[in-house]
Amino acid sequence: MKMDYDQMTAPCGLDCFNCPMYLANDNEGLRNAISKKQGIPLEKAVCPGCRNANGTIAFIGMKEPCGVYQCTEKKGIRLCSDCSDFPCDRLHPYADKASSFPHNTKIFNLCLIKKMGLEAWAENKAKSVKDTYFKGKFKL
Repeated sequence: MKMDYDQMTAPCGLDCFNCPMYLANDNEGLRNAISKKQGIPLEKAVCPGCRNANGTIAFIGMKEPCGVYQCTEKKGIRLCSDCSDFPCDRLHPYADKASSFPHNTKIFNLCLIKKMGLEAWAENKAKSVKDTYFKGKFKL
């Protein structure tokens, strides 16, 4: 079955389809490893993806949709890069938890999506962005 990249790309540009929490839905070994590493119950070591969860990601303790999701819903757009206010402070990078969560890749991903198209980015670049973020060496 072909991946629905539109549905599995968060409005902020994060690639839910490459997230270990999403991949754990169909991989019990990964779910067990995440549960143990994060110290969370096995049943919470999964995520359906941002859009499928209506912007509320339970495993990080969210009780309501994130501001980016709410904003794109209100404006009737699919991606922040489609907005006349892009980039805005809702996408601001933060050092806090940067080593655990790839939120600082949002602007880069959205620019690549705009340049390459969603499907080409998803199939050819998204994974390498995440891999470079977590495993690459700093370059100038």
